[in-house]
Amino acid sequence: MAAIDPDAIFWDIGGVIVRLESIQSGHRDFVNSLLAEYQSPLPPAEALETWRETLGEYFRGGEGTEYRTAREGYRVAIDEILSGSVEDADWEPLFQQIHDEHAEPHDGAVETIRRLSEGEFHLGVISDVDDEEGERLLETFGVREYFDSYTSSEAVGYKKPDRRMFETALEKAGVEGEQAVMIGDRYENDMKGADALGMTTVAFGAEDGPAVDYHVDELREILTLVGMAE
Repeated sequence: MAAIDPDAIFWDIGGVIVRLESIQSGHRDFVNSLLAEYQSPLPPAEALETWRETLGEYFRGGEGTEYRTAREGYRVAIDEILSGSVEDADWEPLFQQIHDEHAEPHDGAVETIRRLSEGEFHLGVISDVDDEEGERLLETFGVREYFDSYTSSEAVGYKKPDRRMFETALEKAGVEGEQAVMIGDRYENDMKGADALGMTTVAFGAEDGPAVDYHVDELREILTLVGMAE
């Protein structure tokens, strides 16, 4: 018997569908590739640390929940670690290639998404990600076709927990919050944001708290929650 019976199930991408460690590994190789191709005053270890610090400062520098694109953050970080600027046409293909090579889904993510697509749910994405970057990840894992809607922070202009992210996704699905589930890995952004609109929350790696309805250690457990376990 299903613990929950939703009409729509929404997924975060980073930290849920994709392993964040694999993205970080890709960033490391990208920085090393830049250093091999262009001049930099920094040794590799310092360049990587500068890359990470610059991106962190960039994303923290937004106004409230206003979204700042990762693409622009990468440009800023590249300028910080190299002696001169690099054209987008030169670094973006390299970044995308390395990004695709390193990106790995969490264990059970692809299988669970595919199985859920066989049910009568609206499957959607709600993610703080650039449009193209998120789409590429889903395509890389072969799951884009299973999602009925895709809501990115770049498209909405705001990041979670801004209610506009969840309202946009719910409107696309044609459901109310009480009919939907949000699967996320961050308590403040995913759990509290979704809970504020009455959505059922499923935490995967997120800390526990009053905004969490269910907690799963493996993504396949979601199939049990909705009554689709074999």
